[in-house]
Amino acid sequence: MIRHQQIWAALDQIAEDHGLTPSGLARLAQLDPTTFNRSKRTTAQGKARWPSTESISKVLSVTDVSFREFSELVDGNGAGRIPVIGFAQAGNRGFFDDAGYPVGGSWEDITFPALHDPTAYGLRISGESMAPVFRDGDLIIVSPASNIRPKDRVVVKTHEGEVMAKELVRRGALGVELKSLNPDFEDRFIPAEEIDWVARILWCSQ
Repeated sequence: MIRHQQIWAALDQIAEDHGLTPSGLARLAQLDPTTFNRSKRTTAQGKARWPSTESISKVLSVTDVSFREFSELVDGNGAGRIPVIGFAQAGNRGFFDDAGYPVGGSWEDITFPALHDPTAYGLRISGESMAPVFRDGDLIIVSPASNIRPKDRVVVKTHEGEVMAKELVRRGALGVELKSLNPDFEDRFIPAEEIDWVARILWCSQ
């Protein structure tokens, strides 16, 4: 039997995947900002309350999450172990295929909550070049299968083995325009012919 908290947890996960609070997710779906607030999850008598099917439908529409993916978040089918390597290792050959998916047997495995991308993996940040957004020791979860939009935080790998985490400004036929997460570092434009792959950052543990 599906419980109320499973539905709410799935909505919270979608919000987190998109870098939003529950209120931000409600606004994105053009709902009342308080729709997913903690106070709305129970009645005045303390009884658990379900989110409306209309509000769930609007969230799935604006976030491009399919009903199947939502169902997997609800029942936890995506839970399990994900591969992780250090950020510095990501530039080395043998860790990714041509599409940016993890390959090889040199990855560490960690247990992680349900994700709607079974190909997601983790990178451990080293150094402070991405501070204050990502700091040394942080774990970022990267999704090579997720759609990427402007203002998403992404990891980009070049054919030369350079790996960087930045905010996507624009992506076109000529290449990608990137905004640095650290104001001490310059923004970048990477020509398309130099790009190995681009993948979206879903989450960061800090």
